[in-house]
Formats: sequence, structure tokens, C-alpha cells
Amino acid sequence: MLEAVWIGFAFSLGLLVRAIGLPPLVGYLLAGFVISATASEMSLPPEGPSIIHHIAHLGVLLLLFTVGLKLNVRSLGKPEVLGGSMLHFALSIILTLPAVLFIFEVSWYQALMLAVALAFSSTVLAAKVLEGKREIRAFHGRVAIGILIMQDLLALLVMSLANGTTPSPWALLVFALPLLRPLLYKLLDASGHEDLLILFGLLLALVIGGQGFELVGLSSELGALVFGAMLAKHARAGELSKSLWSIKEFFLVGFFLQIGIDGLPDANAWLFAGVMSLLLPVKALLFFLLLILFKLRARSAFLTSISLTNYSEFGLIVASVVLPEWLIPLALTVAISFVISAPLNRMAHPLYEKLCQHLLKFERNIHHPDEQPVSLGDADVLIMGMGRTGTSAYNYLQTSRNIIAMDSDPAKVAAHQKKGINIFYADAEDQVFWQGLDFGKVEAVILSMNDVEAKMIAASKLRNAGFNGFIVSHSMHDDEARDIIAAGADQTYLTMSEAGVGIAEHVKQHCFALKV
Repeated sequence: MLEAVWIGFAFSLGLLVRAIGLPPLVGYLLAGFVISATASEMSLPPEGPSIIHHIAHLGVLLLLFTVGLKLNVRSLGKPEVLGGSMLHFALSIILTLPAVLFIFEVSWYQALMLAVALAFSSTVLAAKVLEGKREIRAFHGRVAIGILIMQDLLALLVMSLANGTTPSPWALLVFALPLLRPLLYKLLDASGHEDLLILFGLLLALVIGGQGFELVGLSSELGALVFGAMLAKHARAGELSKSLWSIKEFFLVGFFLQIGIDGLPDANAWLFAGVMSLLLPVKALLFFLLLILFKLRARSAFLTSISLTNYSEFGLIVASVVLPEWLIPLALTVAISFVISAPLNRMAHPLYEKLCQHLLKFERNIHHPDEQPVSLGDADVLIMGMGRTGTSAYNYLQTSRNIIAMDSDPAKVAAHQKKGINIFYADAEDQVFWQGLDFGKVEAVILSMNDVEAKMIAASKLRNAGFNGFIVSHSMHDDEARDIIAAGADQTYLTMSEAGVGIAEHVKQHCFALKV
């Protein structure tokens, strides 16, 4: 009965909101409230909420583990991450505290704890959105995830101080964990590519990382993240992340259901959530200005800020520890912020296109080292995006053409440069990149980025900048291919169809050779 209700409501409302252009997670939030409102009529067992809370917790652990698999720990010490997160945390509390104190009848302590809870942004939502758009390794994605991880660490510190609890002396063993990395690498290699690989990931995320950290008085969320980060440099870290994808997505449905199941809000809760939702633009503006201060370009600062314009599930965890009577108002606030943030993130790139002329005025004259513009030189072919498709195209053409490549992932750029590939860091969706671009001798451009909108924007920008050469792209679906061609590309190849044609061509050549 429980499974039928949860899955049925989640699917139905998820499908409904998707039909009107919103992400399904908004439907899962609504499903939680519907289940909460009708629980007595449906005679659901009292242990239902505790079960869904456990499922939600597993989903959060798996998400943080997969985030850790893509994490560059050194990025946490960068000024825009460390400085941006700490300054935003402090300034958010200073700005939110008076609003909470003077609008609502609360004590100074309650107002302070509410301001602290609202200072965090959602790791679950941002990581899910960035991962879905394949931007988690892009510059703005790495900055956003870095800031979120710093916020999560601050949240863990706040909960420890508020609880008055201290970690066990055994927690010091955490500092010896890097010594286990060679063993973990061998176990990952020995796990193969199927069910053992999935079980290995679950073991690290839920058991050793999650429960292991809890046993020594540390956060299970931190444990999952740490063990994921320990495998981040392994060549098969990406494969492990993909193998856990479906399981993680299923459990995360429970997380969004849980927010609504916790209870129905009253009038005061709606008032609180409404006032706090009005402060979301302030949260976004503060992030944007701080990131500009740390030399980011307007586009990176804007996309990072949009990713962080929401309230956090960690705020609910903090409230459950220090302010349990405020849990439902905060849950409603978080839910509304998700409803606002999800479509904003979906429209982030087109939105920047409309606002870029105004946002560029805030840029500093000195830019972040990861965002320095470069020249295309004497190249006659430009490849945008150096994943598997772009790299294959580069390897095929490099013996006959003068090629230059670009990618928005600095780590990927550095790895390709070590192999002698002529590649530079740039983002095809960055307005400043196009303003200063000199095509030189480029005759053809290959669009091999992951994001469909990025390809469409790049094709449009190329034509608007006066490029009359050949533009070709790859795509996974027919409708996306038509959109890319409409944006300015000359040809679009369906990746899976072309792979099938390629295989058939090999068979044809082989059979013909045998007959001859």
C-alpha cells in the first residue's frame, strides 16, 4: 500500500508538472504535501514517514557520494570558494536576522538559528540540476559545488555546537583515510563493470562512509562525500557514478517527498515562507556581487548564483536539532524555493543572454585565471567540447588539418594539454568570449558539447559573429537536431544512428573483402 501511494503520487504529479515545463522534482514536492493531507483517509500506517525519511537519507548519501567522485578537493581552497562561501554565510545572517526578528515573534536565539538555517543553499537541488545539464565540471558548476560543500561543513559545525556534542576520539582516524586510497583503487578495479561495481559504490557511500562516520560522531553526509572524493582521481570514477545513477535518482524521489510529508503548513508557516521567498533575490544578488569581487566574469558569477538561489535541506536538518517547532515553516520555505529555483536553473542560459549587457557592467578589469581569453591562432577547424565525441573528431582530423579545441572544464583541458592536444579553456556560452573572438583561418566548427542549449547558443553566436563556414554538430534526438540546425548549424548527426551506420559499414567492407 505504501509503495503504491508514494510511487503513484510521485509519478502522477511529476508527469503533470513536467507537462507544464517544470522539473519533475516540483511534482514530488507536491506529492509529499498531498500524501500528508490525505494520510488519514488512506489509512496509511504510522511508520510510513519514518520509512520515507530513511529512503530520503540514503538518496542524499548517494548524491553526495557521486558529487565526491567528481570533486577536486584543491578547489575548496580557492578564494572564490572559500571566501565566497564564508562571506556569503556571514552576510546572509546579518541581512536575514533583522527580517526574522522584527516580522515574527521570536527570541534572539530563535531568530539567529533561523537566519543560520536560511543561509545555506541546497546541495541536493544544485547538484541534481548541474548533473542533469552536465555542467557539474564546468567552471561555474565547480564553483557552485565548492561553495555548497563549504556550506555543508558549516552546517555540520553549527549542529555540533547547538547539540553540545563532540565527535568521538576515534574521529581522528579520519585523517588517516588517505592511506586507504590504494586499497580502494584495487577494490574498484576488481569490482568489474556490473553488479559488483554497484555494490562497491553502495558499500562505500552508505555503510563505510555513512554509518562509519556516524559511529565516530561525525556526519554520515560528510562520510559519503569524503569516500567519493577519495576515488575522484581514479580512471573509473565516472563509470562508478553512472552505475549508481538510477538507484540514486530513485532514492532522491524520497527526499523530495519527505519535505511535504513532514506536515501541512498553517497560516503562520505560509507567511514565514512568503517573506523568506521574497529574500531569494537578495541571496542571488549577494552571491553574484561576491563572485564578481573574486574576479569571476559576469556569466560565471550569474550561473553560479542561479544554482545557489534556494534554501537548503541542511536548514531542515539544523532546524530538527535546534528548532523542531519551526521545521514545518522551514520545510515549506525550502519547498517554495525549489519551485522558484528549478525553472530558473532550466532557463539560466537564455536568461543570461537577455541580461548579459547589463551584467557585464559589473565585471572587473582583472579576470579569474581560469577564464582568460585566448586566440584561435592559425587553426582551420575549431572543435567545441572535448568529450568522447570531440576527442575522436580531433584524433581523426589532426593528421590532415590544423585543429584547435576548446572546453569549459579546466581539469579536462589540463589533461588534454598534457597529451599534446592543442586546446584552451573557454565556454561557448560566454558573451565575452564571442565579443573578443577572431576566427582567423577557421573554416569549420564541430559542436560536440554535451548540453543541447550550449550547441544552439554556439551555433547562433557563430552566425551572429559573421562566421560563414561549415558548422556541424552531433545530437542524441531528432527534435534536438532540428533545433540545432534552426539555430545555425549546417548539419547535425544523430550519434546513435551514426554509430549503427559505422558498424554496418565495417560489416559491409569485411564481407566484400572476403568475397573478393
